[in-house]
Amino acid sequence: MEGLMAVIESLPYILSGISVTLGIVALALAMGFALGVPMAVITIYGNRLVAQIIAGYVWVLRGLPNLVLLFLFYFGIFPLLGWNFSPFTIGAIALGMRSSAYQTEIFRGAIQSLGEGQMFAARSLGMSKIQAIWNIILPQALRISLPGWSNEYPILLTDSAVTYAIGVAEVLTRGSQMVTRTYQPMPIYITCAIIFILLNLGGMRVIHFLEKKARIPGWGRGSET
Repeated sequence: MEGLMAVIESLPYILSGISVTLGIVALALAMGFALGVPMAVITIYGNRLVAQIIAGYVWVLRGLPNLVLLFLFYFGIFPLLGWNFSPFTIGAIALGMRSSAYQTEIFRGAIQSLGEGQMFAARSLGMSKIQAIWNIILPQALRISLPGWSNEYPILLTDSAVTYAIGVAEVLTRGSQMVTRTYQPMPIYITCAIIFILLNLGGMRVIHFLEKKARIPGWGRGSET
């Protein structure tokens, strides 16, 4: 009974953290996309030295734990540069940069799956390399990459919980605060878990709907035979 009363008391406060959680996820996804697409293109079609630098960036970011990356930005890099960002902004940037490393690989794989013939055909029609990438390669690659890219949403949703370590008032942080107030950890953390599961299910439904709309007929999974 005490656990139920604690949940009822805590729920409005915990639910108010959903907008913070989803805000971090949305910003990190957008940042990962904005960086991942051009880095994938440069890796394949750009200067070899720049491509190697990007490969190093991807390797480092994919190898760092989220918590270490958060602490590096929050306690180290940004203070040294004199940048006074909020914990929310730092959390979104850190997760966005890590997501960009994964998204670079997702988009790179999608572009390479098209084969070199696409570029040769576009160039034979008189297009420049940039025109071919923008008009021929990317529209197809982005649609092909959507199933893999959709996995970034649940990954970032769960990763967003680590931002409690730098004081971001997201769902888990608010839940932990209510635990110290009510002394009912199990019911409250179960409530937080249910909220994350529902956010995951809701977000994936939207993404799968977009995936079906953007799917190239006859390509990949779900194609008709």
